[in-house]
Amino acid sequence: MKQLLMILCAGACLASCDSKKDEKKDDKMDGDKKEAGTTENKSSVDLPYTAGYTANWDANVSDEDVKTVLDSYKFWSENELDKLMGVMADTVTVDFASGLHAVHSNADLRKTWASHRDSLSSIRITMDSWHKMHATDKGDTYVVVWYNEYDTYKDGHVDSAAYHDINQLKGGKISWYSTYKRPLK
Repeated sequence: MKQLLMILCAGACLASCDSKKDEKKDDKMDGDKKEAGTTENKSSVDLPYTAGYTANWDANVSDEDVKTVLDSYKFWSENELDKLMGVMADTVTVDFASGLHAVHSNADLRKTWASHRDSLSSIRITMDSWHKMHATDKGDTYVVVWYNEYDTYKDGHVDSAAYHDINQLKGGKISWYSTYKRPLK
């Protein structure tokens, strides 16, 4: 990404170094008047909003952090709650698809999830994609995932949904988890 940015900047710099003769020729062709010597990279698009949190992102997230997040889904599907809680922080903020917002200790979150997981005989997850996100001005790390989950309850009922989750990591552990759900049936 940095290399692409450097190439684009170098190309813009070279393009702005045309002779005055070329500038006059361009002005006549375009019908626009250009100010000589301006090299501002301001967007010509006037955005209707400013970001309340940040608009400064890069993908500078370690593969270990991605593995931690993906492992959490694997542990959930394989009913390995001890391992799942091992990748969660001591205190976890959770925004559930139902709209419920909660801050749980690791132990309390385990109780909440164990109760739901015990109602299921199996879970199958198909992971569609993930994206690394690092807020450069905040220093926060996120891994966003998109997946389908197929839950089979002990009574035989099957529930399936498409999910979009945001996982924030601090110190190599998931400290905030937000999930968005769309039923598949």
